[in-house]
Amino acid sequence: MKTNSGAKDPLILGARNGNLVTFATSGFLFASWLSRLPDIKVMLDIGTGTLSFLLLALACGSLVGLPITGRVADRIGTKSTTRLGGIAGIIGFLATSTSISMSQDLVVPIAGLVLVGFGIGMWDVAQNLEGTIIEQKLNKAIMPWFHAAFSGGTVLGALLGSQATRLEVPLLLHLSTAAGLTLLFLLWGTGKFISLEVPRHKDSSGKTIRQKSAWTEPRTLLIGVMVLAAAFTEGAANDWIAVAYVEGHKSTATEGVFGLSAFLLFMTAGRIVGSMALDKFGRVLVLRVLFAATLIGCLLFVFGGPIGAYFGAAIWGLGASLGFPVGMSAASDDPKRAAARISVVSTIGYCAFLAGPPVVGFLGEAVGILMALLAVGAVSALAFVLVPAAKPLKD
Repeated sequence: MKTNSGAKDPLILGARNGNLVTFATSGFLFASWLSRLPDIKVMLDIGTGTLSFLLLALACGSLVGLPITGRVADRIGTKSTTRLGGIAGIIGFLATSTSISMSQDLVVPIAGLVLVGFGIGMWDVAQNLEGTIIEQKLNKAIMPWFHAAFSGGTVLGALLGSQATRLEVPLLLHLSTAAGLTLLFLLWGTGKFISLEVPRHKDSSGKTIRQKSAWTEPRTLLIGVMVLAAAFTEGAANDWIAVAYVEGHKSTATEGVFGLSAFLLFMTAGRIVGSMALDKFGRVLVLRVLFAATLIGCLLFVFGGPIGAYFGAAIWGLGASLGFPVGMSAASDDPKRAAARISVVSTIGYCAFLAGPPVVGFLGEAVGILMALLAVGAVSALAFVLVPAAKPLKD
């Protein structure tokens, strides 16, 4: 029988609140940067291709940071790892924004964004690892709450960024302020963490037992592919719903933004209330219902006309809400292998965030962006099949 002895432990509740702040802070910092991309494009006098190259530098940094974070967290714990990643990301943002504000040279911004990607990737894996440890202490599904906090942070960062653009606040002033606030909240949030040291397998003499690579474990890889599918459904929506609404349904840009807002609203709501469904019905049933909802929502968005597309976007958002956070929980079922497995699953999943939107864009060139979004339905069907991999090990 499940117990939740940690539910009233002030240290565990403090860690939960601290990690909620840490997730929200990472979303806030990242969205602050994204909100100023149009201004950065103008300041550097570059085209879309060169801007994409800058974003690729950030992606390359993430793909370096994500795989090694498990080993780093094994050695120094989630608190220090999260702070290390966060400080690296903040330094990278400051170097990038300072260079952009003072010259049009691209060398420093590229190097800075590689550092940003490295730091953000490390920060993300470590805070997810801390979240799974807290979840196991509480013995209830709360990982979706942390990811909802991240979504809330991105909304706040984007709103403040849009106002900074409207008021013509200098880029360096805006991002420096955002970085300063991020550092303060990051230090406060991680100060509440409970996992100073990640559990390890040890023999009778107390020596750490060397484990095989998590990259060789079939269950971990299947969970990673499921998370990749979930990330693809989310990333494709974030980047293409508004555009597809305008180009495919011949609507206005404002109506396209409303469609994207419907997706984001229902995705965030799904993460907030999803914990109760997971505790009551279990991972497998909930995920299968949600991936089926993603498929239905995608079809309705594509074929439902301008009105039906709103409902489709909402259903799609609900369906996309839990795949990523539940994948993190599934990867951490064995606490002593959690760091390595979460690192693997995160790396696989983030490949979809990085590569998914361009793939949809290339398909859109051939068949139109609206029809290209049917790829989301196909990927959701694949994820539906892979859901049993997320079944808790203790079951």
